[in-house]
Amino acid sequence: MPSSRDKRNVLVLAICQGLFNSGRGLTFLSATLTGVNMLGDDVRYATVPITMMLVGTAAGTIPSAHLMRWIGRKAGFVITSLIGTVGAMLSMYALLENSFIGFNFGIFLFGLYGAAAQQYRFAVADAAPDNFKAKAISLVLAAGVLGAFIGPETVELTKDALGSVEFAGSFVALAIFTLATGIIVIGIDIPRLSKKQYSDKGRPLVKVILQPVAIVAVISATLGYVVMNLLMTATPIAMKVGLVYDFEWIKIVIIWHTVGMFAPGFFTGSLINRFGVLNIITTGAILQAAAVAIALIGTSVPYFWFSLFLLGIGWNFAFTGGTKLLTEVHTPSERAKVQGMNDFIVFTGMAIASLCAGTLYHFLGWQWVNLAALPMIAVILIAVIWLKIVQRRSITDQQLIS
Repeated sequence: MPSSRDKRNVLVLAICQGLFNSGRGLTFLSATLTGVNMLGDDVRYATVPITMMLVGTAAGTIPSAHLMRWIGRKAGFVITSLIGTVGAMLSMYALLENSFIGFNFGIFLFGLYGAAAQQYRFAVADAAPDNFKAKAISLVLAAGVLGAFIGPETVELTKDALGSVEFAGSFVALAIFTLATGIIVIGIDIPRLSKKQYSDKGRPLVKVILQPVAIVAVISATLGYVVMNLLMTATPIAMKVGLVYDFEWIKIVIIWHTVGMFAPGFFTGSLINRFGVLNIITTGAILQAAAVAIALIGTSVPYFWFSLFLLGIGWNFAFTGGTKLLTEVHTPSERAKVQGMNDFIVFTGMAIASLCAGTLYHFLGWQWVNLAALPMIAVILIAVIWLKIVQRRSITDQQLIS
């Protein structure tokens, strides 16, 4: 049974997750459209701001994980939130000065904060009992559903708040969200590593990460996220540039995509406990494949809406499942290097996908952006099947020995 401390950690980190995802939702929507505004008809580089955010996240994953190993989760989260706040304000200033390079640098700093914020899901599992880990992880991720509404609505309310420069006011709101997480996270109670755990370096990283369970955990989290990011990043471009939909329609599609991403978290942990983590990952991959199929059928708003909604649910299942698998393969003394490497791989993949999204759309169109996702979905399914075979063989071998 979870203790009162476990429940408080879930509550505090869920609030921080909600604020972080509000900021991310704001950024994914406004930064891409800002790129379109700054660059005009040449949309090849319109996703560069999102790419820079993800490059920052990838660059910050390993350092933030080791920072928290050194000074603890609480202090690490506070420090990185201050970095993100500075980045948001720099982005606002760069927009006012019409500096595309400066805007991207600010977004990069916000990405560094994002690397630490991605650790909310791992942090809540640090002190939780084994039978509560999956549920704790999924509940914290579920709080991201707040971002589905708060992020896009904040863009709508603030995009013209600072005068003629569209979206500059939105980055002031981003700074407020980010600073708030650094204040609220002070309420967590997660024990720091003991001296023995800190001095124990654990197994070599390669030995941990090459375990079959770890391999499938990384594949599920990485490719589930890459597929989602590839299609989500390209969607505002396809809707605004290619089909000339109004901002209101784009906002609605992104809102319901984000709902699909995080609302299932209220029950994903229970589904994992009931049906098994590999079955949930498989379901997630199938849902993402269905999202691609729907996107290929039509480009009216209902097709975008339903496709992105299913894409979000599929991401939730694949990413939550991958996160749960990863918690099974490392000891407390190994978690910094294992979790840091996992997130480095995830967000490096996302950065590449984000950069490719605009280029793919510019040269080949919306259909090819979707078709590019199918091989990655297939890899997730193959990896799960492989792990099931490995586990069955292991059980059979143990039965023969006994």
